[in-house]
Amino acid sequence: MHETTRLLRDLVRLPSVNPMGRPLQGDFLYEHRVTAYLEQVFRELGVPYERQTVAPLRDNIVARCDVSGARRTLLFEVHQDTVPVDNMTIDPFGGTIEDGRLYGRGACDVKGGMASMLGAFARLVREKPAGACNLLLACTVDEEHTFLGVQHLVRRFKADAAVVAEPTRLQIVHAHKGAVRWYLETTGRSCHSSRPELGDNAIYRMARVLPAVEEFAEWLRGSYRDPLLGPPTLSVGLIEGGTSVNTVPDRCRVFIDRRVVPGEDPNAAPGALLAWLKERIPPGIPYSCTEPVLSLPALGPQGSEDLAKRLGAAIDAVAGAHEVHPVPYGTDASTLAGAGIPCVVFGPGDIARAHTCDEWVPLDEVEQAAEILYRLAQAG
Repeated sequence: MHETTRLLRDLVRLPSVNPMGRPLQGDFLYEHRVTAYLEQVFRELGVPYERQTVAPLRDNIVARCDVSGARRTLLFEVHQDTVPVDNMTIDPFGGTIEDGRLYGRGACDVKGGMASMLGAFARLVREKPAGACNLLLACTVDEEHTFLGVQHLVRRFKADAAVVAEPTRLQIVHAHKGAVRWYLETTGRSCHSSRPELGDNAIYRMARVLPAVEEFAEWLRGSYRDPLLGPPTLSVGLIEGGTSVNTVPDRCRVFIDRRVVPGEDPNAAPGALLAWLKERIPPGIPYSCTEPVLSLPALGPQGSEDLAKRLGAAIDAVAGAHEVHPVPYGTDASTLAGAGIPCVVFGPGDIARAHTCDEWVPLDEVEQAAEILYRLAQAG
């Protein structure tokens, strides 16, 4: 079994589920098992490494390979967490290999990419080819929910360029939308449902607010179109309200997902919605927005052109050809770019397989990705 395949199988067999704000319980939660495994790998390689505590049982871990005479430092960044395992039709932590695919939660998103980066990093440590760059390998936490890991990472570590692992089918992603999420709330007055006229129903109030939110979402899509990423968007994905069927609810809230394009300030998004609602909602309906629970900027292509060119040359040498394109989803790359580190996204697997009931990654792409990443680091 090839080293990267062994690494991937080991990683998939170690649960690192992000509860993503849900009240999940079990011994499969959080990234600490993967972090301990990575620490052992780095010890065996004899490289310096550092753990960076983000939350209980949730540490970033960053290893370094220094090459004599290196002119710059390259960062490989990959997240340790996965989404939950609800409704999976395979053993989520089995790491089963069949027909050239490895199956399990996180195989595609993004432990296949992690195994590729580990394989390239280990080879650079062993060979230390002349002319190579210094290499940082950062394995972060909480990418699937609030991106806390990468936010801690950029406070401590810097590099001249970075590659973020995500399933891109060995193509280069140079731009993506950002995301900001917050709650919109209405309030009322509770009472027994046998006398509803004595209360104020917060759910009814939200029902009067939501049409204006939908109108804002439609307006937003026509307000501006980024040349690469298209328009900004807004979606209501979750609604909560009430405590029991026989109580008039005094509170209702919806969870809003707003996708931003380059040039937009994510933190200004809730205020823009409130300004729209102020012109359309009668004063007698109280509503408010919470502070964002997630704020992720968009990634633009500016500044990463040279990195994309060098990575593209490595892809061409291994896989024959490459494309550079944008994607609509968010990654850790925009936070790195916002910290002044030119960044692109690259890895094995197809994003269409991420989070699925039978998640898998093709092993030939994992091996190719390791070779491509090594060649990128080797070129200095």
